[in-house]
Amino acid sequence: MRKKENPELETKRDKIIENLVNDGVFKINGKQLYELSLYELMKQYTMRIE
Repeated sequence: MRKKENPELETKRDKIIENLVNDGVFKINGKQLYELSLYELMKQYTMRIE
């Protein structure tokens, strides 16, 4: 289980995961989204927006 971070960062991370799932992304580089760091999620999310 992931170590709890700052609650604000956790909320942001959860929203990014939700948006990626809504776009049909369930894994990145063979890892489930919840296994990735906030940095990795943001990187993927911003690439999809552009």
